[in-house]
Amino acid sequence: MSQNHTGRSSQEDIAWCYDAVHRVSRTFSLTISELDEPMARDICVGYLLCRVADTIEDAGHIPPAAQAELLRLYSRTLDPAADASVRAFDDAAEQWLPGTRNADWEVVDNASRAVGVFRSLERSSLETIRKPVRELVDGMAMFVDRYAEEGGLRIQTLDELEEYCWYAAGTVGTLVTGLVSHEATDEQVARMEENARAFALLLQLVNVAKDAATDLEEENNVYLPLELLAEQGLDHNDVGDPAHTDSLVPVIEQVTDRAEGYLDGAQTWLKAMPETRGNKLSAWAIPFLLAVGTIRELRQRPADVIEEGNVKISREEVHAVCQQFVGDGEPPLGELRRKIRQRPLHEY
Repeated sequence: MSQNHTGRSSQEDIAWCYDAVHRVSRTFSLTISELDEPMARDICVGYLLCRVADTIEDAGHIPPAAQAELLRLYSRTLDPAADASVRAFDDAAEQWLPGTRNADWEVVDNASRAVGVFRSLERSSLETIRKPVRELVDGMAMFVDRYAEEGGLRIQTLDELEEYCWYAAGTVGTLVTGLVSHEATDEQVARMEENARAFALLLQLVNVAKDAATDLEEENNVYLPLELLAEQGLDHNDVGDPAHTDSLVPVIEQVTDRAEGYLDGAQTWLKAMPETRGNKLSAWAIPFLLAVGTIRELRQRPADVIEEGNVKISREEVHAVCQQFVGDGEPPLGELRRKIRQRPLHEY
């Protein structure tokens, strides 16, 4: 069994990666649980690589210049021949690690483990993962630089929001498409490539809408575009203020509209997906359907984004969605989407 420079076996680090994903993301925990090998390992590692960058970008206690430099240094660690830069990143990140670390910061503190597993992947997986992950990391560094003087992101327009969402989540659609494309037909690859952006933007725009207030409070980032806020007589500083709930609701609704506009493309992406290399439709259909449920809740109670801090669907509905994919049958995705858009699935 091979060992890395820490003396740990590669299997120990792979096991740590799986445990870390289950601790930092409910959605990706569900996804990984649905996948078989080698897809489960590839997606697990790819996701953790992205999570390191996302945690750094969201860290309000790190000055923007230091954030951008950390992100660029981290991007260079994804060169499989640059082992020294992994240690350099660890050393640079150490001064910014909180004294009390949550699961996200434990991942940053152990970034070398995720990078080490990444470097151990078969060449085709490594090359497929590297490009979109580095695009995400470099895109985040660019946005941090863009709003360095504000001390946090302050998105100006809907187009800029979608640009950011592409860097933050485009990796998902691109990564999955690339990993399964070697065993897919030309038609499947073409349809997935045409619609990968829709799947990624759907998920990220839903997150922007439902977490608008907490993003400002916890990260000092405002993703609701200023052009929409200004139409309501607001600016970025008003996001999260319950006194402005009535004026903020139309902005949240417009971002939700934008997300809903990507449902058809995301569904097309899912239908074109081959179940090869351990890939399973359920792994990606579940987050798609959970996004549909979240859109429904955002439509019904948008004020909760401001007054309650976010909008979520219930654990009962999450369980009901997951249960649709138990067994060998393939549930009708369009019908499930229609039903969930009307009311929680467990209420039928």
